[in-house]
Amino acid sequence: MDSGNQILRVSWGLLLLSLSASPCFSKPAPQATAPVLLISDIHFEPFWDPGKAAQLAESPESDWAAILSSDASPDREARFAELQQACHARGADTSYPLFASSLNAMKTNAAGARVVTVSGDLISHSFSCKFAKVFPNAKPGEYRVFVEKTIKFVIGSLRATLPGLRVYASLGNNDSDCGDYQLDADSSFLHDLDKAFTNDVPSIDMQESQADFAIGGNYSATLPKPFTNMRLLILDDLFMAHKYQTCAGKDDSFEGTRQIAWLHAQLESARQAKAKVWVMAHIPPGVDVHGTATKGKSICAGEDPAMFLSSDDLPNALAPYGDVISLAIFAHTHMDEMRLIVPVDTTNPDHAVAVKLIPSISPIDGNNPSITVAQIDPRSGTMVDYSVIAASNQTGIDTTWAEEYNYAKAYNEAAFSGAALARLIDGFRSDTGAKSPFSQDYIRNFYVGDRSSELVPFWPMAACGLINMSEDSFRACVCSR
Repeated sequence: MDSGNQILRVSWGLLLLSLSASPCFSKPAPQATAPVLLISDIHFEPFWDPGKAAQLAESPESDWAAILSSDASPDREARFAELQQACHARGADTSYPLFASSLNAMKTNAAGARVVTVSGDLISHSFSCKFAKVFPNAKPGEYRVFVEKTIKFVIGSLRATLPGLRVYASLGNNDSDCGDYQLDADSSFLHDLDKAFTNDVPSIDMQESQADFAIGGNYSATLPKPFTNMRLLILDDLFMAHKYQTCAGKDDSFEGTRQIAWLHAQLESARQAKAKVWVMAHIPPGVDVHGTATKGKSICAGEDPAMFLSSDDLPNALAPYGDVISLAIFAHTHMDEMRLIVPVDTTNPDHAVAVKLIPSISPIDGNNPSITVAQIDPRSGTMVDYSVIAASNQTGIDTTWAEEYNYAKAYNEAAFSGAALARLIDGFRSDTGAKSPFSQDYIRNFYVGDRSSELVPFWPMAACGLINMSEDSFRACVCSR
């Protein structure tokens, strides 16, 4: 389809939506919901106490909690600062005290939940550099083993803290045995981790899920009761990332193409079974608006915006399945965001795909750590409401966790649905000066801990990025002002 026609249809659809949003809009009667815990970007830092690293390497991950919770090394602070400087770290990730504090917050705030989703990036930034500095004489293969132990420790800690919850995690761009944004499909790394990631998959899905994960980091799981005829599809969309390379440093689009075929087959199967689906991956589709703005790209002068993925294949694959996909979950930016993937036929806003980006536990960007507790309609899979629970500090020491904000209260919407997001985003786009209460709430909530200046300077561009997933449609939106 001609991109101009698609932009026109999107604009016409948004006009229809804005006309339909009247003061007499009424919320449906409340229905029984089921809680789900949503977390992301833990970025656990096993090198926070470098003096304990050798003991961690020599021990099974089941012993790590005891090692990490023991008295700190006398020179911990100095050695970690030296390590951070040597690896040019931009900030500190999740220490063991902070991870333990976040686990307690999950246990306290997720009562009654049956499912927890972890949308990628389980290990810390600059992991390979830190390992090389701490273990300068490491033998080949020892790095992969240490990465695998760290990932298994994080997932195992979640399962131990939250017994009875099914833990479903995706890999992120940091979760690799050969470097950030690098991974090989059908590798020893993926084969070694298949059981750790699919441990909570129902037996009926287990064999297929383990085989799919070992090849490309994907798997599928039927969600437990009280959810009815619902599935969760997990992708490792690193293979589609703009920065992706193999472990040998080569570009390769084959696995990304195969993932799209896998996703299409799964969605078609769900449609035939009249099932509802959640899709989860780490890297979101669409424009990296923050990167585009801070790099000073002149979009209206012909420069291309920064994109998270190498193509529009993922949003194009999701767009036709708004009748099947109740929610798409991504992360990666560490911020609290919403997006909307609009189908070509926008006359039915309920068939747009609602996208939630989950804020991070890692405080590396200066944000306070947070977790998200959602309320889900177990029949439709729609996220009816959610609350972001934030930490009072970034250390995990003497930390309290309390509600940062609640979606329904902030935006006066009855659900996190395609129709609701269309109304909100249309309002954001119209409010170019970010003066409305809803715009101000979004800006305040975007950065956990309220560093509102992050979005204000380029609010119109940010609003365009919430609904325009392609370079062409984004440019048309930005340059129409």
